[in-house]
Amino acid sequence: MHRPPIYVGTAGWSLPKAVRPAFGDGGTLLERYASRFNGVEINSSFYRTHQRQTYARWAASVPPGFRFAVKAPRQITQARRLVGATPLLEPFLGQIGGLGSKLGPVLFQLPPSLAFDDDVAAAFFAAWRERFDGPTVCEPRHVSWFSAAADRRLTCDRIARAAADPAVCPEAAKPGGYGGTYMRLHGSPLIYQSPYGPERLKLWLQPLADAPGPAWCILDNTMFGVAAEDALTLMGLAGAA
Repeated sequence: MHRPPIYVGTAGWSLPKAVRPAFGDGGTLLERYASRFNGVEINSSFYRTHQRQTYARWAASVPPGFRFAVKAPRQITQARRLVGATPLLEPFLGQIGGLGSKLGPVLFQLPPSLAFDDDVAAAFFAAWRERFDGPTVCEPRHVSWFSAAADRRLTCDRIARAAADPAVCPEAAKPGGYGGTYMRLHGSPLIYQSPYGPERLKLWLQPLADAPGPAWCILDNTMFGVAAEDALTLMGLAGAA
């Protein structure tokens, strides 16, 4: 039986000099990145707007099986905190539509101070689902989101809850909500910095292997360039398993 795909990559496609020989010569950094990885999380979209043509150019430069996860703008999640954000959805979707068939999940990373409010979440995700039917992931960072009520809300609106490391509570380290598995490994004990290495990465293989649909693992420990090395290691482990 053919298992669903597993996408392994990093947050952004920066390639530190130490690992660049593993990605061949010539081409843009994205082209070189896509020669080894099958997915990437676009994080720059969180901070600034990209034109539709930019997304289209990125999509045209990678192989057919490659997918882009896209992080939603901070104006939606941080500034408006999901309230009154509906006018921002159409422009954002128009931009990322440039990725065409290579668009993967859309990620909403919530601020650590944003507690679960069912009315707010229901209104926001209803507006989102009226406009976008594709895979969607939420990464909450307040402990109130790791409750039965919050999980019911995410499941009802077909939103996957990301598994994260480091986790704000034990449940945060496990995928939740609806459908697919999406893991974001930020680095621990030092967030964005610490490498994982083969032994710790082995611990994250089972959720990927058990996922009923497409599974993602994004390495976000990018501060000192160890994410790409960890992602290559995880790809090797997944292939061997």
